[in-house]
Amino acid sequence: MKRREIEALRSQVSCAIVLEQANFAIDIKESTRRAVKFRRGGEIIIVTHEGRGWFDPLSDAKGDVFGLVEHLDHVGFLEGAEKVANLVGLEITEPEWRDPTYNGGHELTLHARWHARRRPWPGSSTWRYLQDERCLPAALLRVAIKCNLLREGPYGSMWAAHRNHTGVVTGWEARGPQYRGFASGGTKVLFRLGSGTAFRLAVTEAAIDALSLAAIEGLREGTLYLSTGGGWSPTAKGALRELACQTGVQLVAATDANSQGDMFAERLRSLANDAGCDWMRLRPPEEDWNETLKVRQKEIDKRRKEEEASRMRAARVKEGFARLKPALDPAGRDVGGSKGS
Repeated sequence: MKRREIEALRSQVSCAIVLEQANFAIDIKESTRRAVKFRRGGEIIIVTHEGRGWFDPLSDAKGDVFGLVEHLDHVGFLEGAEKVANLVGLEITEPEWRDPTYNGGHELTLHARWHARRRPWPGSSTWRYLQDERCLPAALLRVAIKCNLLREGPYGSMWAAHRNHTGVVTGWEARGPQYRGFASGGTKVLFRLGSGTAFRLAVTEAAIDALSLAAIEGLREGTLYLSTGGGWSPTAKGALRELACQTGVQLVAATDANSQGDMFAERLRSLANDAGCDWMRLRPPEEDWNETLKVRQKEIDKRRKEEEASRMRAARVKEGFARLKPALDPAGRDVGGSKGS
């Protein structure tokens, strides 16, 4: 089969068609406009790129329509391509899925999309992701939620709000077990946790890292924890400049401990010089602040287990002594033994 024929088949047959023919069904409640979830029993396939791509969230499998057929039917490429060719002209018969961020074919505003999502709560999928996988403490999550910074995203992901200087939501960082991105149609400005009048500005590359540094420092007083969302957009640079120009401010480059983080830190140094404020580099001991938090939490858990084991050993010794005590006189001599001859 020639390359031109392969490309033609790829453009004519959607992954959704393949899944429908294989008796998969759309999970409307857990689908988004860009990622549609299909289920068949315990199997899950997420269709992306407007039907041209897919991945299995329960494994590392992913690819195009040919790879999907090979994955489902356990066949080689040539047999898979023949199966794909037999699907040309078919249209999906499932009811059309409608994204809740759309209304009558018109996309809702960022504000409406943000407020259409629930805040995380203890036990929710997003809460479990942030607390169990990211090791963020419950007390910090409650603070961030109270400040209206977090929302429940699809597939257990977190939405972390970016706001401008007036507090308007301009977009959100989306992070989850299977997803990483930024709000469609949104603008990266700054994720902000802390007081707007803080004199210490700790700038990270991701909201997860800003939250992690806040957890490590115990929400240090006078600090505003910031994230640029992994970019250096003109809007983010302008927002940082506006904050840095305030009197007595210190700009802290709390970026990742790698070459990209160092380059980002130099940009922040240059911005601080232009704004006439103090500057310092704060490198995480690990690759980033969330990895540092995870290592720290493992060490805490290890110490707790060791302390618990020590308490249990002490309790067993105490219990053993209590059993022996009735058999001893006040002088510590054995009074419970056999009589001498």
